[in-house]
Amino acid sequence: MTYHLEFEKPIVELEAKAVELQTMDKSGVNLQDEIARIRQKAERILVQTYSKLAPEQKVQVARHPDRPHFGDYARRLIQDFTPLAGDRAFGEDAALIGGLGRFRGQSCVIMGQEKGHDTPTRILHNFGMTKPEGYRKAQRLMAMAHQFGLPIITLVDTAGAYPGIGAEERGQSEAIARSIESCLRAETPLVSVIIGEGGSGGAIAIAAADRVFMLEHSIYSVISPEGCASILWRSAAFAKDAARALKLTAQDLKQLGIIDTIIEEPMGGAHREPERTIDVVGDYIEKALNELGALDGHILKTRRRQKFLEMGHTL
Repeated sequence: MTYHLEFEKPIVELEAKAVELQTMDKSGVNLQDEIARIRQKAERILVQTYSKLAPEQKVQVARHPDRPHFGDYARRLIQDFTPLAGDRAFGEDAALIGGLGRFRGQSCVIMGQEKGHDTPTRILHNFGMTKPEGYRKAQRLMAMAHQFGLPIITLVDTAGAYPGIGAEERGQSEAIARSIESCLRAETPLVSVIIGEGGSGGAIAIAAADRVFMLEHSIYSVISPEGCASILWRSAAFAKDAARALKLTAQDLKQLGIIDTIIEEPMGGAHREPERTIDVVGDYIEKALNELGALDGHILKTRRRQKFLEMGHTL
């Protein structure tokens, strides 16, 4: 069953009406003019709606269950993808998937959070909330990329690192910090794309990259709107206000210099045309890797570290 957002309801109703009339048209009654009129109206409302989404609406789009996830990107963009499991210290974390493969003919290391598409897979992947062993696996993969001179691609889609007691006992904050450090120390090209949610340290742990791209309707923030509202107003009911104050949209973050480029999504969001979205993301990654591949590893590392040190700096 296709999932629809509340603010999409007028569009969905018109599209459903067009489908209903199309069925009636097959019975011998010519309704093509009416069907075309309804579809044009639905398209017009779709453009009007998505051209002026409020921050809280972008949060909903970024979390849309039909939005393409890490596995969708890996299947379409990566040939011979070989997942590598475990952190060599505690265990495997299915929330963060990573491994080796070929991206458009070039060997690479790719990793990212996987949220899952249905209840069993969401439980399996812990809804994309990574535990310490997941971030230590990321460190291991980045060290491997450094050793063999392979570029690193990371796809970010997480509400945040897993906040459970067990994760804290196993050093969640230390694992995230070490993962960020691994990103900054890598002497190979590192490209990151925020494909859905970029939540807190759980996101930046694998997104301290040479190029940070963000899909048009994705979000990237130090905390979720609900978490922020619970802290500041003691109620998640103020999540709408928090979303507007957090400056978490791609447009805000580009203006603030936190990300490098906004990747345009198909009209109506990535969930309407997932394959087209993935292909466009692949084009941006390919261009970035070609540009970065010409630079010396030491220069890459120095520029990357300086880039993040300068964020938020004011005279």
